[in-house]
Amino acid sequence: MVEKKRVILGIDPGTNLLGYGLIVIAPSGPQLLGMGVVKLGKIADAGMKLHHIYEKISGLIDGYDVTEVAIEAPFFGKNVQSMLKLGRAQGVAIAAAISRGLPVFEYVPRTIKQRIVGSGAASKEQVYSMLHAQFNFQEQPETLDATDGLAAAVCHFYQFQPREFGKNNKTSTLFNLTGTASFVNETNNTGSAKQLTTVDGEIIQLNAKSTATKSNKNKSSASSKKGARSDWSTFVDENPNRLK
Repeated sequence: MVEKKRVILGIDPGTNLLGYGLIVIAPSGPQLLGMGVVKLGKIADAGMKLHHIYEKISGLIDGYDVTEVAIEAPFFGKNVQSMLKLGRAQGVAIAAAISRGLPVFEYVPRTIKQRIVGSGAASKEQVYSMLHAQFNFQEQPETLDATDGLAAAVCHFYQFQPREFGKNNKTSTLFNLTGTASFVNETNNTGSAKQLTTVDGEIIQLNAKSTATKSNKNKSSASSKKGARSDWSTFVDENPNRLK
C-alpha cells in the first residue's frame, strides 16, 4: 500500500483578502505547490463572502488532495467588529476543512513568525524574505497575505507537537487565557509537579505549592500571603514578559 503524501494547506483568514499556501512534504523537505490570495473586497454581502471562502477552501482541498490544514488564529485588536468578521472567516475556513474530514491546526501569529524568521515580532516583509529564500518562487505574490498563508503551512511542518483544533487529550490541556501556553502531562495528584510550555518552546517546572521553580523565593512568599493562588496565576504575575 502506497502511503499518501502529506499536503499541508496554510490559511491566513480575512474577509477582504484571504491568503493561502500549499506545500507537499517530500523526503528532502517541504516543497511549494502554490499560493495565492482570495479577493473578497468587491463582495458586498457578508454572507456571500463567507460562502465564497467555504467554496474556495473546499476547492483547494479537493484539487490538491490536502491532508492537513494549518490556520492563523485571529489576533486580539481594539476593533471589536473587525475581530468578529475575522473570526467568522476563520470559522468558515475551519468548517470547510472539517467537512472534508481533515485535521485543523491553529497557530497564533507570533508562533508562526517565530518558526519562520526566529522572532515573534518579525514583519510581513521579513516572513516573505525567509520564505522566498527557502522556496525560491519566481514571482512576488500580489499581496503578502499569500506568504502569510504559506507561513502557516511551513510553521505546521516545523511544529514539534501540533495540537489539533478542538481536540483535548488526556495528557495535554490547552489554555485559552493567552493562546500561547499549555500544561503538559498534568495529573490529579496535588503533590506532583507540572510543566508549562511557552510559545517559544521553553519548558518551565511548576510545583504543587503554586510557585514557579525559576521564580524568586521572596516573591513566592509574598504572593502566598495574598491567599491561595493557582500555579498559572502565580506564574503570570511573576513572569509578565515570558508569555508575550
